[in-house]
Amino acid sequence: MSTASSQRKTPKNPSQAVPAVKKSRVSKVSIERINKIVSLIRNRGAVSMPFLKKELEVSEASVKRDIDFLRDRLNCPLEWDRSKNGYAIHDHLAPGGRFELPGMWFEASEVVALLTMLHLVEGVQPGLLEDHVAPLKTRLRSMLSAGTRSVKPIEKKVKLIHFAPRKVEPKHFQLIAGALLEGKRLHLQYWNRDRRERTTRDISPLRLVHYRENWVLDAWCHERNALRTFSLEAIEEVRVLDENVLEVGDDALREHFESGYGIFAGPARYRARLKFTPSRAQWVSKEQWHPDQYSATLDDGSYLLEVPYSNDQELLMDLLRHAPEVEVLEPPELRERLYSALCNAAEKNRPA
Repeated sequence: MSTASSQRKTPKNPSQAVPAVKKSRVSKVSIERINKIVSLIRNRGAVSMPFLKKELEVSEASVKRDIDFLRDRLNCPLEWDRSKNGYAIHDHLAPGGRFELPGMWFEASEVVALLTMLHLVEGVQPGLLEDHVAPLKTRLRSMLSAGTRSVKPIEKKVKLIHFAPRKVEPKHFQLIAGALLEGKRLHLQYWNRDRRERTTRDISPLRLVHYRENWVLDAWCHERNALRTFSLEAIEEVRVLDENVLEVGDDALREHFESGYGIFAGPARYRARLKFTPSRAQWVSKEQWHPDQYSATLDDGSYLLEVPYSNDQELLMDLLRHAPEVEVLEPPELRERLYSALCNAAEKNRPA
């Protein structure tokens, strides 16, 4: 046999040069049709191919694909019954004596979406949730293992780039998350970085927050008898207590933790009025600094932004990041603080 016949010929039409992409077998399977096939067979005992084509309004090839999916992927004892002249489910061949569809299952595209979501969750802080996420990812992959394209490239196509996250002890995270879900109090040994002292606290964990690459825990502190925020990486020891948590309403949590700017809690006593240059406005105008912010673009293209705050520490850090493209219009105290910080930075970095 001549080998020349196996060589590809250049098509006259350029569009023919693009090879056809083989579509995923499972992606063509409709979950709705699968359910309907099982329902029709249950109601009638057996159904013929012409009947299925008419009821499902699809081609014979599509019906066969659905039947193969039921047999191969869901282990349905679905066979052609000559005595009934149709497809029937032989329940006596199924585990437990009766075949049932899974209680929860997904389209191929939904499984891919879930895997992508898990990859994002896993990437929040690599290694922290790996023991819990990896088995679920393996199970989801198994749903797509037969007759589908590989989904492994998800990890290569979606990437999270981290900047200076502080490491949290995985066992601490798991204990805290478990107590949070079970409604149990915690006993902490905590390093206070501002006071540079070690303290012990009994707390009622209320909410885990991932903020700017790091984990914090909103909680009721029974030592201070008030709401507090604890950085997870500063927790040195943790123990779950038998007592149930002290419940705090959502409105109270929102008022305390979300009124001011950034992670600093407490009522917002001040309001910053900031003006960004037209060049920096291209970025800042797309950002939300606070849910209760006010903003406006001025005639010269500069950007006016007003945000509430209770503690200016984090706000100052963000203003320094945008210097010299930002001006503090109000209040005077914040303007003075920014000026002082800029002067100190300039002095420390004065060229030799």
